[in-house]
Amino acid sequence: QVQLVESGGGLVQAGGSLRLSCAASGRTFSNYAMGWFRQAPGKEREFVAIISWNGGITYYADSVKGRFTISRDNAKNTVYLQMNSLKPEDTAVFYCAARRGASAYKEQRSYEYWGQGTQVTVSS
Repeated sequence: QVQLVESGGGLVQAGGSLRLSCAASGRTFSNYAMGWFRQAPGKEREFVAIISWNGGITYYADSVKGRFTISRDNAKNTVYLQMNSLKPEDTAVFYCAARRGASAYKEQRSYEYWGQGTQVTVSS
């Protein structure tokens, strides 16, 4: 069992930045690939970014490419999402997720564990 706790969300003006953190506990963190997903009001949850077990491979949704950066610190059992140049359309609940294995995938069904989410609101 892996427990995931997100933090770092909040209210920010358009053009601003936030850094989300996701702290993991319960199993060897480096055994898990990680992903960030988000769900905007009235929409389905969607893929944002993923990272392999050692951080060597990352992949982003087109909508955030060049603005968001996913990273991880296996010594701290934490994955991060640095979000820059935020837009009102980035407003959503952001979730981190973990899947056992080296490789990360953008398909939500491949993730076994999910956090409770953290709200990000971007005002115009």
